[in-house]
Amino acid sequence: MTKRFVYLLAFVLTVAAASVALAAEKKALTGGTKPIGPYTPGVDLGNLVFLAGQIGLNPQTGQLVEGGVKAEAKQVMENLGSVLKEAGLSYTHVVKTTIFLADINDFAAVNEIYGGYFPAGSIMPVRSTVAVAALPRGARIEIDFVAAR
Repeated sequence: MTKRFVYLLAFVLTVAAASVALAAEKKALTGGTKPIGPYTPGVDLGNLVFLAGQIGLNPQTGQLVEGGVKAEAKQVMENLGSVLKEAGLSYTHVVKTTIFLADINDFAAVNEIYGGYFPAGSIMPVRSTVAVAALPRGARIEIDFVAAR
């Protein structure tokens, strides 16, 4: 094979893969809490489901739960679980998470809550945890997910 043919073949395969990805119907997921900005709680794109960052808002009241970072972390995970459920998925389908903390000293407390939502022996998602200057509504934690079928 010539170099030119190999490049052409790679280009065709890339375009074909992109076409397959774009052909998947993009579906909005509305579970969890009502968005506090111009975004969708989740987007189902065939084999991948993207969940927007959630803070510890009570879905019934729209207010941040009381009780500190552990209570907020629990509510965040419940809110994300609602969106996963709407997509027909569970925590075992989560492949990537990002955790945003207003105080990095909450890392251990959040790990305790977060880890309890993934079944023992399951493959844990890859994760990034970062400290941020501030979160919406004075929240102490925000988490987003990417899940795969």
